[in-house]
Amino acid sequence: MILFGASGHCKSVIDIAESIGVSIEIIYDDNPKVEAVCHIPVQEYSTIVLGLKGTWLISIGNNKNRKEVSERLNKNFGMLIHKTASISSWSSLGDGTVIMAKVVVNTCATIGKHCIINSGAVVEHDCIIENYAHISPNVSLAGGVTVGEGSHIGIGASVLPEIKIGKWAIIGAGAVIINDVPDGAVVVGNPGKIINKND
Repeated sequence: MILFGASGHCKSVIDIAESIGVSIEIIYDDNPKVEAVCHIPVQEYSTIVLGLKGTWLISIGNNKNRKEVSERLNKNFGMLIHKTASISSWSSLGDGTVIMAKVVVNTCATIGKHCIINSGAVVEHDCIIENYAHISPNVSLAGGVTVGEGSHIGIGASVLPEIKIGKWAIIGAGAVIINDVPDGAVVVGNPGKIINKND
């Protein structure tokens, strides 16, 4: 597998790959600041490698940057699932998605492309996680929750059943979401309240 992005998130991705015996060949980055990550060489991405075949994964934590890179690269994207994760056979996962340690994805959940489901998160039955979303560590999404494209659910947040979170929203750490959240909203607190709106 080939990674794009030599950030801190890259280290977590490498750990997942090692947990299931997947070899990372090389890491590319637009502006590499290190020569290696976890002893895997990092090289600057250029037109020389445009035609490079293989399975790729974008190891960038920022949702907007991950979307931009995925559209620019136009590669064959794989996915990585940590060996300790519990994924229902009735769920579905999109290309480019990363599932970290001790995640639970329950029956009939749908997770889109290039998502991050971070350590210890619970995605309950019938949830829909749209492309480029990031579900942070120890988040709990109750049954039937929808998370829109590019939204970031902060560490330890809880979302009640059937709640709809719009696109590119930000849910603060530890927030408890009891009402639907519109596109671009920034929500914090218990109960969650909108404090800002992103463009």
